[in-house]
Amino acid sequence: MKHGTIALPRLMLLLALLLTPWVSQAEQKVTLGQWDVHYIVVNTSFLTPDVASQYGIVRSKYSALVNVSVLNSESLEAQNVAASGTATNLLGNAQPLRFKKVTEGDAIYYLATFPFENADTYRFSIELQRGQTTRTLKFQQKLFAE
Repeated sequence: MKHGTIALPRLMLLLALLLTPWVSQAEQKVTLGQWDVHYIVVNTSFLTPDVASQYGIVRSKYSALVNVSVLNSESLEAQNVAASGTATNLLGNAQPLRFKKVTEGDAIYYLATFPFENADTYRFSIELQRGQTTRTLKFQQKLFAE
């Protein structure tokens, strides 16, 4: 973020614009220690073919994209972290999330995709680590095939 301006990473902004009817639930933020963690989970079929191709994402109505961005709460600088996690449905079936780091200018975000069942609720547990600092992002979301 240059000159103290607050800007979402371009992919998060693009996703929010693509999901305009759902903006109120699209991008979310939690504070974990000294980090502001922004996250969003969307169906990959919402991505345009060009965006999906640019980030190496396969579009499918049964595939979800998890996008996480970690900022220092005070300086708003993007944080370089190690990200890993799982998406677990209510039956306890866990799927690993393998995050790929994407850097665009001053923005850093972490992308992972996973297959899902229509109208299933998933509990996400995402571990973020930088040096000796580890924080866990936990949230739940119901996913739909579109």
